[in-house]
Amino acid sequence: MRPSVGAFRKDIVKVLSDESNDLTPMMRALLRDLVEDFNTLDQRLENLNKQISSIAARDDQATRLATIPGIGALTATALVSAIGNAVQFKKARDLPAWLGLVPAQYSTGGKTTLGSISKRGNPYIRRLLIHGARAVLLHLDRERSALGRWIDSLEKRVCRNKVIVAIANKIARIAWVISRTPGSLYLEKSAIAA
Repeated sequence: MRPSVGAFRKDIVKVLSDESNDLTPMMRALLRDLVEDFNTLDQRLENLNKQISSIAARDDQATRLATIPGIGALTATALVSAIGNAVQFKKARDLPAWLGLVPAQYSTGGKTTLGSISKRGNPYIRRLLIHGARAVLLHLDRERSALGRWIDSLEKRVCRNKVIVAIANKIARIAWVISRTPGSLYLEKSAIAA
């Protein structure tokens, strides 16, 4: 069978309905049970996604956070539950540092060395923000966006993974501002105007 989930859904039906293949009756029954389990799990995930979307739609802060590129209902609700209105962070850079989206610093004898990201804080939210940053990197209209222009200039200087972490860091900083300022929304600046 082909390796993707969509291909599996199509191929497994063909394999199970083909009586001429080498599957034994016992294996065929086992695969049917596994397909039923797979479908049940899909239904449960769909229901949970609807619940999370419903919660995000009812919460003002989560709705405002979802206006940021790379943040959907799941990430918005996770951020709201983890940081509240972000009063515990004095500056915008404190939130990404708490999430572990900044380089670990090693200093000795007046020499500062920056390492890989520190990976401190909440690994679940960090993972969500990094996946959101990947989506921004792939799907943001860079010609019409100041954020896109910033990403283009960053890609010329550093490798792809560092760009993704930098975007996640920027998303976290924007989330801090929106969480701290009641009624604020993310408004994308045009690349032409900026």
